[in-house]
Amino acid sequence: MTEHLALSLTSARTLDVSTATFVADLSGALFWEEQRLLVVSDLHLEKGSSFATRGVLLPPYDTIATLGRLAAVISRHNPRTVIALGDSFHDRTAHERLLPDDRNAVASLQSGRDWIWVSGNHDPMLPRDLGGTVVDEVTIGPITFRHEPTGASGEIAGHLHPKARVSARGRSMERRCFASDGMRAVMPAFGAYAGGLSIRDAAFARIFPKNGFVAHLLGDRRVHAIAASRCY
Repeated sequence: MTEHLALSLTSARTLDVSTATFVADLSGALFWEEQRLLVVSDLHLEKGSSFATRGVLLPPYDTIATLGRLAAVISRHNPRTVIALGDSFHDRTAHERLLPDDRNAVASLQSGRDWIWVSGNHDPMLPRDLGGTVVDEVTIGPITFRHEPTGASGEIAGHLHPKARVSARGRSMERRCFASDGMRAVMPAFGAYAGGLSIRDAAFARIFPKNGFVAHLLGDRRVHAIAASRCY
């Protein structure tokens, strides 16, 4: 590991957006302790079955794996409110392909808390029978939660599935990450089969001018904060 990279690797337990402070969970979720609010993005449930309808066969376990990880992070933080930040389902009919056990698992996760589904580009017409509330976006205090980032101050969004590549100990490592400059943030995809887009892509330059942001990489045991300019 180079000296400069070693200096940039710090335990990033918190992530500030505007005047709010969040816990950056190693799972890829954000927890706003003051509001007891948990945020996840881009679950892409039933992506495996979506591919199967087009003849691309993947192991059909993405939904159960994603819901299992979501159950673990909910158990860890015990939120009062959960926001699923868009593209919770991989396509417009994915919710219809949920197995009864998976539908029951969703209902169990919602029990005793408020649940907000934000509409995404993959699931713009979410059904009303999944429990919770369906919205296009929601503002709580200084923070607006929406699916597609606009670059506005005080915004937390998803959609872009940020990932970053760094060199460490003579080898390259690529991981999902939060991207944030302290005034806005883009969340990593939470779904088991969700891919990623490099933070060096032009899409991030439009949100974070002059590469002035930090990639909070999801490591094996902790979250590492690395300047975007040091990623590739």
